[in-house]
Amino acid sequence: MTLTLRYFTAIMFTLLFSSHSKAQTMGNFIKASIGYGSSSSYYIEDYGSQEEVDVMGGGLYLQAEYVLGVKSWLSIRPYAGAIFESVDKDQNIQNQPQYKVTTNAFLMGGKVRICAPIPWVAPFIEGGIGTSIGKFETFTPNINFNKSDVLLHIPFSIGLALGRKNSLEIGISGYFHPAAKQSTSVFAIGYSIPLD
Repeated sequence: MTLTLRYFTAIMFTLLFSSHSKAQTMGNFIKASIGYGSSSSYYIEDYGSQEEVDVMGGGLYLQAEYVLGVKSWLSIRPYAGAIFESVDKDQNIQNQPQYKVTTNAFLMGGKVRICAPIPWVAPFIEGGIGTSIGKFETFTPNINFNKSDVLLHIPFSIGLALGRKNSLEIGISGYFHPAAKQSTSVFAIGYSIPLD
């Protein structure tokens, strides 16, 4: 009986005071992120004798966001960032094409985040649209795209905002470049600084 009363009290407390809990999306913030990005082709490819060779590009990812909190669970996030990738070249493979998928570009655009307004651990999901300016190379058995250009990208992220004020974030992001037929996956850590 006592255990049931405790559960009832906890549920009522949560329901009555959940509107007063504020996740990191309330107010204006600057968020800085750093992480590792890796690009790959949209398609499952047969690389022949190069199956053990890493054709995916990998490297440094940096991003800054200006966070405009609309509600405790909703924010708008204009962003600017960069990704710099390379592929290890294996000199032991003779007379074979050096397949690779790399992105070296500046990214900018806007995202919308939906976040559970929970202190300490707040899951979030976000998506948007942006543009990438730089060099894109997708050289695989089925694709030969090698351009320095301005391309559309579609960002998508999931992650957790951690801490009492949800200032620290860990997340996984994807930047999809339809024209280059490649996507970039990112694992990043971010920190938000309040401006209000």
